[in-house]
Amino acid sequence: MGRVHDAFAHLNGLLATGLRDLTSDLGALDGSGWWAVVVDFEGKVTCARFDAVRPAPLPPAGPWIGPVEWRSSLDQAGYERGVQAIRGYIAEGEVYQANLCRVLSAPLPPSADPLALAARLSSGNPANYAGVIHVPGLSVVTASPELYLSRDGAVIESRPIKGTGVTRDDLLEKDYAENVMIVDLVRNDLGIVAAVGSVSVPSLCTVEDYPGSVHLVSTVRARLAPGFGWPELFAATFPPGSVTGAPKSSALRIINELEPEPRGPYCGAIGWVDADRGTAALAVGIRTFWMTGGEIRFGTGAGITWGSDPRREWQETELKASRLIALASSGGNR
Repeated sequence: MGRVHDAFAHLNGLLATGLRDLTSDLGALDGSGWWAVVVDFEGKVTCARFDAVRPAPLPPAGPWIGPVEWRSSLDQAGYERGVQAIRGYIAEGEVYQANLCRVLSAPLPPSADPLALAARLSSGNPANYAGVIHVPGLSVVTASPELYLSRDGAVIESRPIKGTGVTRDDLLEKDYAENVMIVDLVRNDLGIVAAVGSVSVPSLCTVEDYPGSVHLVSTVRARLAPGFGWPELFAATFPPGSVTGAPKSSALRIINELEPEPRGPYCGAIGWVDADRGTAALAVGIRTFWMTGGEIRFGTGAGITWGSDPRREWQETELKASRLIALASSGGNR
């Protein structure tokens, strides 16, 4: 695949090399070619079109040398204060649910190889939407289990995850209520660009097992109305409902107020678009590392409702982060 600093992507079992275009125009995804896509939670778009795309395993990489200590944008006390603040907004009727997230960061040597981290995650935390994208100025390595948007012609689908526990017995009534709330939000978002009457929910609150945790997962499906493309899809549905809250506009305002650092690719969209075939799969950027400016970052968060216990929500963010941070740290699980 060439030198480690050559642009590449490995997504959906495909290795893409030979970077042709790099653009921030989502409309390009309605054109031609195979694209790797990263959209930050704050809306920064990176679309990379590659000339050579073929089925292949992850290329070999050297050892991963990760950080020893991580800094959190919110410590436990700060996070728990944020949970209480959201409960206050819920009591005032401003929001029903909001996600509160924190970003872990650490310095990295310039020689850090994203392929080496991708290989470690692949063996230690396999995921449905695992992948790595390396383009000038940005490297993203994801082990996301959550589908933001897939596309097969005009058929679009989202599979929001809300509700997390170590085992099925840990799931609470609050988790099921939260999932249903977000499903309604996703139905509404897709309805903006869907053919009338085409929005459906084939599955609701299915319990699925993942490495180190279980999640509640639902599926929302629709048919894209004629005349709409990727810019309209993103305008209607981004950022993903499962990592914002309901109503989304209120949740975004609260997130901006309470979170001290931008989320970046975390909670954004990461994946691929095959414009020639009209197919795509974009994951929600959770369980995701990104490397830029000599630092590596990783986000973790939880959905806050009136029934949330601040300490339990902090522990949920720890649960979501622990396995992957151990894998990405020097001396972590091999």
